[in-house]
Amino acid sequence: MKTSTIAEREARGRAARERSKRSSHRLVGDLYRDPVELLRQSSEGRVQNLVPLRYGRMAASPFTFFRGTAIIQAHDLSRVHDSGLAMPICGDGHLMNFGGFATPERQLVFDLNDFDEVAVGPFEWDLKRLTASLVVAARHMRLSRGTAEHLVMTAVNQYRDRMHQYAQCSALELWYDRITFDRMADTALTPERRRAVRRGMEKAASRTHESLLEKMAERDGAHWTIRDAPPALFHVLGSNTLFTPEETEIYRSANWRTTFERMQAEYLQTLSPDRRELLSHFTVHDLVFKVVGVGSVGTRCMVVLSVDHMGKPLFLQLKEARQSVIARYYKSLGVEHQGERVVQGQRVLQAASDIFLGWATGPQGRHFYFRQLRDMKLSANIELFDVDLLEGYARLCGWIMARAHAKASGQAIEVSAYIGRGDQFAEALTGYATTYADQVERDYDVFLKACRSGQLEARTDEDMAADFRI
Repeated sequence: MKTSTIAEREARGRAARERSKRSSHRLVGDLYRDPVELLRQSSEGRVQNLVPLRYGRMAASPFTFFRGTAIIQAHDLSRVHDSGLAMPICGDGHLMNFGGFATPERQLVFDLNDFDEVAVGPFEWDLKRLTASLVVAARHMRLSRGTAEHLVMTAVNQYRDRMHQYAQCSALELWYDRITFDRMADTALTPERRRAVRRGMEKAASRTHESLLEKMAERDGAHWTIRDAPPALFHVLGSNTLFTPEETEIYRSANWRTTFERMQAEYLQTLSPDRRELLSHFTVHDLVFKVVGVGSVGTRCMVVLSVDHMGKPLFLQLKEARQSVIARYYKSLGVEHQGERVVQGQRVLQAASDIFLGWATGPQGRHFYFRQLRDMKLSANIELFDVDLLEGYARLCGWIMARAHAKASGQAIEVSAYIGRGDQFAEALTGYATTYADQVERDYDVFLKACRSGQLEARTDEDMAADFRI
């Protein structure tokens, strides 16, 4: 097989402009669709009593609505020409899906941290999700239009500049590149900001399995049980369950330990031998249902508490993996197991991944992936950011996305050549993000009217928690 030269690959990237001019990325297309119907489609197959909570969380603001509507933007992106430069993409790379976490060596790095929608798609779909989120968030924070546009230009031009650098890297250099705190701080933060983020890092370092144990569980002799905290956390077969009788029947008819042991046996086969040996030191104590995020509410997510011979805990999360919204609207090779799709996508896009990532098939043939729960995680509370910090964060997100795309695809040369060295691509995405944010606000209004009219049922966490108070 003939290996293309760098010049040939650069020419291929520039040739992609003939398929889709850089200025064309300003367009959002003709958006004649019903956002409520698309939301209904994405709610199919979820836990029935949790769908109103999903809508309740989305109703809080246009920004939370945006977080829960990856399906709508994927649908809309499929209606305009793409660059043809397809690769593994995050699929839901809005600004809240970036954060800090510990590598296997316990070093804190910053990276993408949500891969439920990972799939092969045009590289710019990730950037359009990110840039639209920046504008929607800026408006939510009541920042000016000029500030919002500057945030988009900052993120996209950082992506451009980093991709240009990655185009000159070897395969191993790309594979080993990590965005550590020190590298991030030099790029995104002033000295004063570094002190604030370092405090956040120290807080993240305390978010270990051991610190979670006392908060989430109680001990009865040698056995630990996770406390119910409905609607966010509950035992499927307990008195606080939010499952309907029909939904609990599959769990009631089979002992949950037997069901989990079968899943665990399959999951272990997706791990390397040393990881399997490590897990053999833990004994399972309890399993509960956990409600997570905004867009994921209603999908099946379980938390398993295991303890080793020293009484030290390990919390694993089993999260349902459904078809990616990207795969729904972008033609690519079929996927046999959705959990494997998430795991393999995370492994290629992240610089370093959770050592316990794996997958298995659960009750009713549903696909799941496994990962650790909240191990030294650090996430941004953007509502507390000022303009300077938000600008630094936008720069960091652009860098992270460039690193992920370059590593996962090996197409940094082509993408860099397509974007070029000027501002044309960033200006186009600024126009796109502004126009699409207008559409998000219109869709949000339609969604709220559907909730108020009873077309959709929306309930807040507080409303649902009150159902369980005596």
